[in-house]
Amino acid sequence: MMNRSLARLTRALAGLAAMAPVWAAELSAPLPADPPAGPAWVSDPAWPGEHLPAAGASLFDALFATPGGAHAIPFPFERLLARIDAELARDPASALPTLKAVLIPLGRSLQRSAAAPDYFRFPRVVVGVDAPPAPGSPWLLKDRLYIGYLEKSAVLELISYNESAGRFEFQLVKDYRAGGNPQVYYANRNICTACHHNAAPIFSRALWDETNANPAIAARLGAEGRSYYGIAPARGVDMPYAIDNAVRRANRLSLTQRLWQEGCGPAAAGQRCRSGLLEAALRLRLADGLSLPPDAAIDPEAATTLRRNAARRWPGGLALGRPDLPNRNPLQGLAAWPDDPAARIARTHVAAPFDPLLPRPPDTVWRADGPEAIREAVSGVAEFMADGHWQRLQAALARRGAALPRIEHTLRCEVVPASRASRCRGAGGASLTLDTAGQRILALSLAGEVPRAPFALSARPHLRLAGGDVLEHVDARALRGGDGLLRLRLRADSQALAVAVSRLAAVPSLLDEQPLPRRALVAALLDALGDPLPAGGGRPLPPARLELPADGAPALAGVPPALAGFHAWCAACHLSAETFPPNFLLGPANALETRIRQCAPRIYVRLAMARLPPTARAKTPMPPETLLPAFRSHAAAWAASPERAALEASVAAMLKAESGRDPDPETLLARGYEALRPCLAPDR
Repeated sequence: MMNRSLARLTRALAGLAAMAPVWAAELSAPLPADPPAGPAWVSDPAWPGEHLPAAGASLFDALFATPGGAHAIPFPFERLLARIDAELARDPASALPTLKAVLIPLGRSLQRSAAAPDYFRFPRVVVGVDAPPAPGSPWLLKDRLYIGYLEKSAVLELISYNESAGRFEFQLVKDYRAGGNPQVYYANRNICTACHHNAAPIFSRALWDETNANPAIAARLGAEGRSYYGIAPARGVDMPYAIDNAVRRANRLSLTQRLWQEGCGPAAAGQRCRSGLLEAALRLRLADGLSLPPDAAIDPEAATTLRRNAARRWPGGLALGRPDLPNRNPLQGLAAWPDDPAARIARTHVAAPFDPLLPRPPDTVWRADGPEAIREAVSGVAEFMADGHWQRLQAALARRGAALPRIEHTLRCEVVPASRASRCRGAGGASLTLDTAGQRILALSLAGEVPRAPFALSARPHLRLAGGDVLEHVDARALRGGDGLLRLRLRADSQALAVAVSRLAAVPSLLDEQPLPRRALVAALLDALGDPLPAGGGRPLPPARLELPADGAPALAGVPPALAGFHAWCAACHLSAETFPPNFLLGPANALETRIRQCAPRIYVRLAMARLPPTARAKTPMPPETLLPAFRSHAAAWAASPERAALEASVAAMLKAESGRDPDPETLLARGYEALRPCLAPDR
């Protein structure tokens, strides 16, 4: 089996390599002058990286690995969800389930037509994890695992994080059905990043009208009278809102990785920078997000190193791809769900303004000189520091902190005239407001941070403060009628933390330029705090693999240049084992013209869209603008290019031979894009 796969891969690479001169010639056309330099993309969709990870594996692989290094994928879908749910902590204050799931019968995924015409009987399920790990769980799945499931296609679409590679992996589980033999493959990242512009999950903006938060969609789902894997057909906006928030946090992981690896830089200065980021992030995590001011949140040397290196490397800043899509209501203007299959299929049309392929402006731009630059870097690292061993780390810190001298703050208090409050001030900007009648501290800030929420004045409050220290005792005995001295006693966990972090420099390569090694950092910290994790190796990971076309890439010798051009511009997405998007380039070279002819109406429309102003386009052009790095800043240059014109002329000639007249997009789209003949013949 392995030898056959290698042979197929060799043939595929050889076939594509034969096109290198064509690509080189087509990319050599002169372009307008480059626009002024702007921010660099955190993750450029035109350069998605290798399909297979260079290091590590996805969280999904690790979670569902067997002791023998294979996958064990539970079926039915409810069992798979239960396996994930077992790794998550419950929030007793929340009425929401730990796993967040929505039903999307008429969405924008590549597989949106697979359930035709029974979209409401077989809706796509989208699941996101936004809950922290259960105590003791080694898996940090929060914001890092997303699943799309369409029962009728028997396919799971996966996006899950790979900590060793510092990126999200895109995968497919095929033959996921009763009696099936589920097979896990890594996906073609060219296809994925065409929509997932930040190489991370994407989701709709509010009000999430594609999902079952839309009352009309929920009613139609309910009318089917079936169970949807334990997911309620009717749900408010709380569920998609939670997924939306998780997706936004997930998209910032790549920014954190760039700042950790490249922003801090190399050598000893880079290690000290990463050490400073880590210590500040742990203090932020200890204080449950209560942050110190930027100039006090991190060691000044670490902050200076990060700002200096980042300004030199990214003078225009780092642009984070936008993860949200415009809200879309597929039932807009529809009085009743039609019985006619063709009318149902027409509702799957995704107009250009709503298409995930449409280029999107940056969500944010991180700049080294920005007032929030350091805070954002620290907050990003903090998102990596909360696995199931977090409580263990907190307990180890408390034990170490118990042996340290206590920190005391003395504040002088004065009654505020005509009130029942006293204002207290101390050294270093410490401030406190006291409700003398209600015996409550209304606001407390010891280092200029945002004041803490009110809490009762008690002998042992045990509250975490910004910086990570614990408020152990409030001594108000010297107050007289609200005037006098107030003393605070703190347990200096931050000092114990600083000592533990300083010892990480002795661990070889731990703080080098590499993806943030979360697990190794947590293990090293626990070891430094005297509570090492038990020794024991993890399970062997299943081998990462791509699904290769059965016959590889066809030899293109003798193929007319007009048809060979389709390989040059379309093979990245349409020469694959997948039928979504249609793999019309797959197959024998002598039948290439037949396959392109089958797809000609859709190809022609997509190519012709580039000639129209963006506001006049019914569909997004192909190839997607985001995947044309040579033309992306000059979309008009691609529209006017001889390469695009040659492709359009080829399919136009085929359509004219069929109908006897020159094609035009308006005529072809008279009954809607989804009414055009499919790209793959029924026998494909």
